[in-house]
Amino acid sequence: MDYESKGRRFESSRERNTDLDASFMRQALELAQQAAALGEVPVGAVAVKDGSIVGTGLNRREIDKDPFSHAELVAMRRAAETLGVWRLTGVTVYVTLEPCAMCAGALVQSRVTRLVFGASDPKAGAVGSLYDLAREPRHNHRLEVTSGVLADECGAVLTQFFKALRQRRQDK
Repeated sequence: MDYESKGRRFESSRERNTDLDASFMRQALELAQQAAALGEVPVGAVAVKDGSIVGTGLNRREIDKDPFSHAELVAMRRAAETLGVWRLTGVTVYVTLEPCAMCAGALVQSRVTRLVFGASDPKAGAVGSLYDLAREPRHNHRLEVTSGVLADECGAVLTQFFKALRQRRQDK
């Protein structure tokens, strides 16, 4: 989604290195595929600082029996461990699906500088679809946001996963 076209101007609309964004998003897509292979909702995330990956994550809620094992939270936790800090200033998080309210809140609280996501989530998205927690002016920190990077590919992984899941349920 292009936020400028809606008459809203954010820092996120600045031109970025789209090749670099696509490259890191492809790595997040690989993690999403790994999640799907494990029977998890296929979402992958990569945390990057100064051009290097400092954390990765994929959805693990079913495997870990943990409601907090969302891909972006796993990637941010690993980034914090790698960097030795909880403030993830200077970190960009790439995630294949627009973050939910919990993950958007964690992005704000951990001071992530930039978020890049692929597919929008009209049912639970909290970075533009239902809410915009990442750029809420009442928060003490706001993120730069770039959306729609490899959106078709990110959306296709989710669509294929849920189509197969529905088919398996019908076959029972």
